Amino acid sequence: MISKEYNNIIQWNDFAKIELRIGTVVSCEIFKEARNPAYKMIIDFGDFGFRKTSAQITDLYRPENVIGKQVVAVMNFPPKQIANFMSECLILGGVGENNEVTLIQPEREIQNGTKIG
Repeated sequence: MISKEYNNIIQWNDFAKIELRIGTVVSCEIFKEARNPAYKMIIDFGDFGFRKTSAQITDLYRPENVIGKQVVAVMNFPPKQIANFMSECLILGGVGENNEVTLIQPEREIQNGTKIG
């Protein structure tokens, strides 16, 4: 197997700064005001509370199928204004060849707020 070279090598301390946690989607609706097709979502992170986010996952997911799913999210980005909505975390997904996003999920249910690391 040929290894791929990366130009942006980070140190462990850089990675350790990223606050990755598990949460459960409790609300998901079409984000009509967004430039690109997206959903507005609310995620329950247990002791860390509820956070809002916008996610461009409309190619593979429908709102009713996302509610109740556990996801992995970056919790310590600064809030970001997207149209008329303030996004408070970033859910993670794999981006396919056609830019469709597949959510990253835990293998089995785990407590909301669990730290990834």
